[in-house]
Amino acid sequence: MTRPTISISNTALFLTLALALAGCKVGPDYQRPAPLGQSTMPAAFSNSSATNTAEWKPAEPSAHLPRGAWWEVFGEADLNRLEQVAAPQNQELAAAFARLNEARATVNVSRADLLPQVSLNPSYSRQRTSANEHKDTGVTGVAYTYNTYTMPLQAAWEVDLWGRVRRQVESAKARLSASADDLAALTLTIQAEIATDYFTLRALDAEYDLLSRTVETYRKSLELTMNRRKGGVATELDVAQAQTQLRATESNLPALRLQRIRLEHALATLCGEPATCFSVAAAAVTNYTEKIPAVPIVLPSELLERRPDVAAAEQRMAAANADIGVAQGAFYPRLLLNGLAGFQSISASSWFDWPSRFWAFGPTLELPLYTGGRNRAQLALARATYDETVAGYRQTVLNAFQEVEDQIAAQRLLEEQLTAEQATLAAAQHTVEIANNRYKAGLVTYLEVATAQSAALNLERTVVQLQGDKLVASVGLIRALGGGWEKNIAGLAAAAQH
Repeated sequence: MTRPTISISNTALFLTLALALAGCKVGPDYQRPAPLGQSTMPAAFSNSSATNTAEWKPAEPSAHLPRGAWWEVFGEADLNRLEQVAAPQNQELAAAFARLNEARATVNVSRADLLPQVSLNPSYSRQRTSANEHKDTGVTGVAYTYNTYTMPLQAAWEVDLWGRVRRQVESAKARLSASADDLAALTLTIQAEIATDYFTLRALDAEYDLLSRTVETYRKSLELTMNRRKGGVATELDVAQAQTQLRATESNLPALRLQRIRLEHALATLCGEPATCFSVAAAAVTNYTEKIPAVPIVLPSELLERRPDVAAAEQRMAAANADIGVAQGAFYPRLLLNGLAGFQSISASSWFDWPSRFWAFGPTLELPLYTGGRNRAQLALARATYDETVAGYRQTVLNAFQEVEDQIAAQRLLEEQLTAEQATLAAAQHTVEIANNRYKAGLVTYLEVATAQSAALNLERTVVQLQGDKLVASVGLIRALGGGWEKNIAGLAAAAQH
């Protein structure tokens, strides 16, 4: 059997021209904008060492850098356990991971448009023609009933002349990176929330332990005062004041328990466990000074580049920029290459015989002539969206600066306040000692003792709370820096000494 020869010279020429044009991409290539005008960028953090000469520069997101188990610097076994439990069980992280998989699938969907689309659509039909099809011509027709068996293989491919599809892939990839950074940002946030709640809970444990010991002390003081009353040394007023002091201190214990229970329930939710079955054994954090990692005096702005939220905002800008190219591509012609080949017969026995073959091939050119302003509106939308992402990126960087400044200030000022409160507490404890001696000597009433003890207790509670606040502020600084600075301490400390 002789098969016909198909001339493909014109087709090859057409394809060569189309592929040459396919190297073009409309729309702007992405360039990272500066966070702010460079003339307004500070030379260093305002609360860091004045010797820091590192200049601010446009953020170059490096959220991919490993953060490690930064919470381990605090040396708290229970905190380490909670962080490990939360990683696989927190449902917000599970949802963020699902969104990452959605973005990854979207990239694959976009890439599919770069490849030919092939489908096989076999069909069968039974058909009868009309006997009156040509009755108006005076010719009497004959009706026929027959079967049709069709096995077509269809192929279509869009030649990406102007880069519209490639811009779609570029946008999808950027959004995939943004989703990965969002997952990292949420992970860091969850880790920081767990550490914050944990240290707040431990501060409450320490405060509760302090109040419990104080209650026992006040109870013994009441017994002593009652005995002195029986001996005629103390008055009924002294007994009433001792009772009032004891009951007032006891009344603070339920409030602390309620705060602890709420924090415990919050930790349960963060760890992905029901609050009913979750508990954290009471224990006070000891050696507060040792628990707080040393903060380097100099904190270069480059550390902000580790923040995943900055990286995510930058990737959203890249995606929005690529969307402008997609919108601009709608103004240009679309070239589609279509092909069809298969077998067709009216008999199943000859369905796949060579004479039953058929084929067709040819390009289709789609040129938008009038769309009612839709394309221009879509382009304006893409540009406005890009402007929005630029503003969002700059705001994210500004927020990062603010958070770091706030936490550095908190580190310094809380330390100053704690030092002052500890000195005041030492003086108050000495006052209590003097008041007790004077009361035992019968020189003053119990009111003076109660006043001195109440002042000392309030100061001691303040010191415990400030110690907890310092730990929380350390967690906040680690989060603001994008996951810790422990690998940079040596170099930063050396720079601070010069």
